[in-house]
Amino acid sequence: MGETTVKSLDDRTTPSSPTVADGRLSRLRTRGPRRPTIWFEILLIAVSYWTYSLIRNAVPEQKAQAFENADWIWQAEQSIGLAFEHTVNHAVNSVTWLIVSMNYYYATLHFIVTIGVLVWLYRWHPGRYGAFRTVLFATTGVALVGYYLYPLAPPRLMTNQNFVDTVLVHETWGSMASGNLKHVSNQYAAMPSMHIGWSLWCGLTILLLAKAPWAKILGALYPVATLVVIVATANHFWLDAVGGMICLAFGFLVSYFWYGSRPHHLPKLVEPAAPIASGGPPRVEGEDRETAVADEVTGDTGDTGEPTQQPRVSSGR
Repeated sequence: MGETTVKSLDDRTTPSSPTVADGRLSRLRTRGPRRPTIWFEILLIAVSYWTYSLIRNAVPEQKAQAFENADWIWQAEQSIGLAFEHTVNHAVNSVTWLIVSMNYYYATLHFIVTIGVLVWLYRWHPGRYGAFRTVLFATTGVALVGYYLYPLAPPRLMTNQNFVDTVLVHETWGSMASGNLKHVSNQYAAMPSMHIGWSLWCGLTILLLAKAPWAKILGALYPVATLVVIVATANHFWLDAVGGMICLAFGFLVSYFWYGSRPHHLPKLVEPAAPIASGGPPRVEGEDRETAVADEVTGDTGDTGEPTQQPRVSSGR
């Protein structure tokens, strides 16, 4: 007779479990959507904006360097034939009702629309709220680096170029860096433009998530209108807008790395946590499989009252 062998379940090929390193990387890159808490979000946004404003205004006002950088940008735009800020500024300033409207647009919608989109996300897209909020926060955070490394005077302060400071001329409240408010804000933090960074974030969010065609159209037009406003009021060069776009791209990269997916590809709603069955602690992943294997080896009948299949015995013939 041949030698008797027992083929145990250990001979079976089972899927290899992920390594510890892979598990840590997966947990680092993939953050499942969680239901946002309203009071925490309000506090987080308030503290974050206060911190952003504090740091932005604490950046040294390097006046000489700021005007030198402004002259360089203006000359660079002229060299490529796209120095249109002066023409737009004077043309719109000649229409009083239009430029006054733009002054108030610049001062208010920057905050109103951004907060409105955050509320909309929180209410109707809670599963995507955290990812889109991360984009906005990362965009704003990296802008601080630009303010520190590249001080820049806005066109309205370049008196030698005859730009019109529309807020001063029309005596409207349209800029934290004009009139009586200029002493509480850094006037030389123009690059990058967060008016463009935030408005483009709002526009893309609406364009990607809204269902109504009219909402998508408004989302697409909002950053375009903001670009016209920041140029017409002489608060920014159009190259400042490019800086804002680059910051927004960085924000999307941070969110993608953190959540492992594009924000709009995450589930719209957050699934409620599964209830824990009474009678014992919840099973961990893989516990059912391990229990089944153990029962098969020991011949445990389980709940059915029938013995499970025993290991096969081969005579080796």
